[in-house]
Amino acid sequence: MIFPTNLTLDLLNNLGKGSMTDFLDIKFTEIGEDYLEATMPVDSRTKQPLGLLHGGANVVLAETLGSVAAACTVDKERQFCVGLEINANHLKSVKEGFVRGVTKPIHIGKKTQVWEIKIYTEKGELSCISRITMAVIDKK
Repeated sequence: MIFPTNLTLDLLNNLGKGSMTDFLDIKFTEIGEDYLEATMPVDSRTKQPLGLLHGGANVVLAETLGSVAAACTVDKERQFCVGLEINANHLKSVKEGFVRGVTKPIHIGKKTQVWEIKIYTEKGELSCISRITMAVIDKK
């Protein structure tokens, strides 16, 4: 298990209160041995003018998952994580329902972390794949 044993879904879901994740209704749904999972609705908040899930909304879900996962692997008294770079490949359009994102680490180092995020449709089809690089910063 790469996450603290006391990590709970309630704790993760309360982190985003009053922020973009709250506005977009992103909800953490599962904590695994080496992954976090969250959902996001495909609705008027997350669609672009053609009625499809906005690529930027995918990136918000991906960055939320990767950033929170990275933060959960460091000693919060000594360090914090910030995003350095994120990319996303949008593979399948989504018109309605929910999408589900899953993040897993590619690299957890002392100064950087790299996380992969896969976003799936309700039918389990891969809709987007993303990768985020995080900087691990020492608190002063």
